[in-house]
Amino acid sequence: MDGVEMEPFKKRGFASDNNAGVHPRIMEAIAQANQGHVVAYGDDPYTEAAIRKFKETFGEETEVFFVYNGTGANVLSLQSLTHSFQAIICAETAHINEDECGAPEKFTGCKLLTISTKNGKITIEQIRPHLHALGNEHHAQPKVISITQATELGTVYLPDEITAITRFAHQNGLFVHLDGARICNAAVALNVGLREATRDLGVDVLSFGGTKNGVMFGEAVIFFNPDLARDFKFIRKQGTQLASKMRFIAVQFEALLTDHLWRRNAEHANTMATLLAREVRDITQVEIVQSVDANAIFAKIPQEQIQLLQQEYFFYVWDEEQSIVRWMTSFDTTEEDIMGFVSLLKKVLG
Repeated sequence: MDGVEMEPFKKRGFASDNNAGVHPRIMEAIAQANQGHVVAYGDDPYTEAAIRKFKETFGEETEVFFVYNGTGANVLSLQSLTHSFQAIICAETAHINEDECGAPEKFTGCKLLTISTKNGKITIEQIRPHLHALGNEHHAQPKVISITQATELGTVYLPDEITAITRFAHQNGLFVHLDGARICNAAVALNVGLREATRDLGVDVLSFGGTKNGVMFGEAVIFFNPDLARDFKFIRKQGTQLASKMRFIAVQFEALLTDHLWRRNAEHANTMATLLAREVRDITQVEIVQSVDANAIFAKIPQEQIQLLQQEYFFYVWDEEQSIVRWMTSFDTTEEDIMGFVSLLKKVLG
């Protein structure tokens, strides 16, 4: 606004990796794509190059579709795998259940069958009871198991845990969708590649996240079975997720997948979370309540001090009843950010 100077935030907070800026190489890629005219809706060399990079990463049979955001990626992935009389099994804490405003139910018509979990991960033993009504016309028919990696509670499925779920799903005629908003952080935590963390474990469809790892906007829906992608271009268009200037989404992912930028960004974020966890463990009024596997820390702290802490370093309260907060680190979090926050915690909490 004219005559008004916007004062930037003085400190990076720990609310969300969504709050971070755009990695300079991603911003540079967007600027380089902003040259001249190309055909719209993805029929351009930038999108072609990005898709080629995904195929190099995940395999030639991979089908890739860019969308605007994570909710769109999740909803359309699930819609492509289901009919409205079917059901989707997921953790109670899943983003598709907690944070997408009912969009999966609205656009798929499917019922969500949720599983209570203390660490964000679900198991075959918890999934199995939901399959007892298969074939019963009076019940919604389970068709998809949706898991999140890394989970909404910051934990990471081990490869064997995902393989067990995908094998069980396929034996029972179900698909597995993986919400990979933080799949890069999970792959780094497991010290494996992106393909080894998804396709090679039997996942059918992946919502590949970039926004939480240095991208400005956009996600990708990745099919590891081309037959499942046959009608997706129509589903994407009808779902209002077809970008006319797709090149600006695509070039970001080409940059992210080039020279392992995805890994370096995620590795840094994870390292900063590990550092923060280590530094706060000796503060008596801080209790870390989840395993710190990736770039999230869930901690129980005195409720009466939360607002004071948020004034200097913003973060979210995860569970108000239990006074559990979430601290997220990002690709641009610095050691100075960590030590400044730890100093404040020690000052306020003693």
